[in-house]
Order: sequence, then C-alpha cells, then structure tokens
Amino acid sequence: MKSALNLAQESFDLNEVPVGAVVVKDNKIIGTGRNEVISDIDVSSHAEINAIRSASKYINNYRLNDCTIFVTLEPCHMCAKAIIDARISELIFSSKEPKTGSIVSIDKFLENKSLNHSVSYKFGLYEKESSNLLRNFFKARR
Repeated sequence: MKSALNLAQESFDLNEVPVGAVVVKDNKIIGTGRNEVISDIDVSSHAEINAIRSASKYINNYRLNDCTIFVTLEPCHMCAKAIIDARISELIFSSKEPKTGSIVSIDKFLENKSLNHSVSYKFGLYEKESSNLLRNFFKARR
C-alpha cells in the first residue's frame, strides 16, 4: 500500500485527485497506476484502470488471476467492474469514498451473487494517510 500512496502523492503533485493503485502477484508489483483523468483527458483514467492496464501488459494477459490490487481509495463502479473482469482475486483499499464508493459506502457491488467472478476485499490499511492526502488536496482547491 505504501507504493500506492507514493503514486497518489505523484497525482497530488500534478494536480490530479490523489489516488494510487498497484497490482501484486506472488509478492511482486506487476502493475502501477495513478489518477490521470485530467492529463489524459480521459474519464476512465482512474488509478485502478491504469494499474490493471499496466499489469496486463507486464504479464501479457488481460486476466490477472491470483493477483491483489491495493488502492488508496474505495473504487467506483467502473473500477470495481474492471477488477472483476480482470479476475483479480483480492482488493485492499485505504479510505472509504462516501460519494462514489461501490464496495462498502453507497453500494456493496462485490457482494452481488450474479457477478461472474468473486473478489474478496478489505479496507482501512493506511486509511489515515490516504484520507489526509485527499483532504489536503481538496482543501487547497477551495
């Protein structure tokens, strides 16, 4: 998660919403991503999507079986569906996102029994650090 926080800080420094993500397989980071929505002029350029793209290219496969994704903020529905479609096994995120979080905040999307893949999840790892980074980012823009 520390690597994901470093990526979130990079986003912060580039005036992007500070979210970072890493994909791990066999205790090795195989993909990294940070929010790049503004710089890419692409609404889908979330940290999770970018980390999934990076990991898929690294292993030359769009299926990320037996991988864990670490994210500094609770994923939205778009990112949650990408995590499912990539067949990621586990999601670990730092902070809840009360406005758009699809895992525990506004929805429990991953608990939908009709989904074609099951993803386990945990949250709260480095929650304080992630929350502070986000709070400072939005405070500076008000």
